[in-house]
Amino acid sequence: MAQITTKELASLSDLLSMEQNLVAKFSDYAEKTEDLSLKSKFESLAQTHQKHFDQLYANLH
Repeated sequence: MAQITTKELASLSDLLSMEQNLVAKFSDYAEKTEDLSLKSKFESLAQTHQKHFDQLYANLH
């Protein structure tokens, strides 16, 4: 794999932080809501953003 630039690394770091933040927020929303439909949607969104995080992180290896 080719070396990534400092700017690309900074962008990846920002994206990882954003995805991590979204996972935490949607997980928190799912935990706090009593509406089962919303709980399911929030859990799904948390999983989606976790996958995004994992894919971005994999690019660092």
